[in-house]
Amino acid sequence: MESLRELYRTGRGPSSSHTMGPSFAAAEFLRRTPGAARYEVTLCDSLASTGRGHFTDRAIKDVLGAKRTKILWKPDEQDGVHPNGMRFAAFDADGAAMAEWKVYSVGGGAIYSPPCGAGRTRAAAGKDGKKTSFARPRCIYKQKNFSDFVEEATRGGVPIWQIVEDAEGSGIWGFLAESWRTMDAAIERGLAADGVLPGGLRLPRKARSLYIKAKMQSGGMRRTGLLAAYAHAVAEENASLGVIVTAPTCGSCGVLPAVLRYMREELPCSETEILRALATAGAVGNVVKRNGSISGAEVGCQGEVGVACAMASAAASYLLGGSPRQCECAAEIGLEHFLGLTCDPVKGLVQIPCIERNALAATRAVVAGEMSVLTDGSHVVSFDTVVKTMLATGHDLPRLYRETAVGGLSRFVRR
Repeated sequence: MESLRELYRTGRGPSSSHTMGPSFAAAEFLRRTPGAARYEVTLCDSLASTGRGHFTDRAIKDVLGAKRTKILWKPDEQDGVHPNGMRFAAFDADGAAMAEWKVYSVGGGAIYSPPCGAGRTRAAAGKDGKKTSFARPRCIYKQKNFSDFVEEATRGGVPIWQIVEDAEGSGIWGFLAESWRTMDAAIERGLAADGVLPGGLRLPRKARSLYIKAKMQSGGMRRTGLLAAYAHAVAEENASLGVIVTAPTCGSCGVLPAVLRYMREELPCSETEILRALATAGAVGNVVKRNGSISGAEVGCQGEVGVACAMASAAASYLLGGSPRQCECAAEIGLEHFLGLTCDPVKGLVQIPCIERNALAATRAVVAGEMSVLTDGSHVVSFDTVVKTMLATGHDLPRLYRETAVGGLSRFVRR
């Protein structure tokens, strides 16, 4: 598994797979083709189906240059590798081809180019015939499943965050602190903002109103209101192309920050505890990235909001004093009950039903964390089994229910 630095990515919304990933890919291609006079980028399958709503073309042109970049939309072009395929081509001043690259945005802002040899990715051939390879992040964890984390933690009598530190080094805490500051800042901006979200749905922001009303409540209504307000705040910032942290994606970026903010205030928790919870959640997300998927285009929203709920559930369990086994139990509960959730963004925008799903997942995560610490952590279905089930379920979903904006709510809701 890769570093948490590859999971928690800071950038602008609204989509990690449709905005961040293409932007990162464009930046890499630009770096490798500095002398190009013109670019042509072909967006395939899901990227083409909902790319306009996700501002995919804008993200690419902002990097390569709007005047010298042509975007081609091919929603019916599928190759079976991944639904978020892109083909980059660079041309010199005479119109001759310099380089080309086929790459995929696989979720969470990560990009992937299929290997053509051990340790190397597919290469782009330049005008001179030389090959340019695009490297993948290095794997630093020896653990392959979440059961590996739990068994090692139980055997050594250490928490999961300690295993994360052992793999990442002490420098990971500075990175996680910066990630948390960015998450918390997104909450603050979202709670202060009014108006409607961009994109054409004219959807009004709700975070500020939810927050004001929640503070006047007590008991369960207060908890639901605060969690919903915090989740809405981040998700609305994401929909407004604001700066957020993928957790594990842009479309699900409001779940974990909402739970951490709520727990920090209600327990209360120190920043050290919050960062350790963030590391615990990261281990959950990393396992899904390795063994499942966090791409809505590949497995539906269960891979985004469902995984975010699992991550936040484990974090909540840890903050409530949960053992590694109880944290695993919480993650399993958090993901299991989102199995089969479709990705059906209305008009291809990360707004309806995405924002409310963030709020619902945040409330579920706290409950899952509480349920886990009320038991000894024993459960019949393991988290690893749920991840395997999620991947199989996602692949069984018809294409129209995997971020194409032609099935589910996007089929029947018109605004």
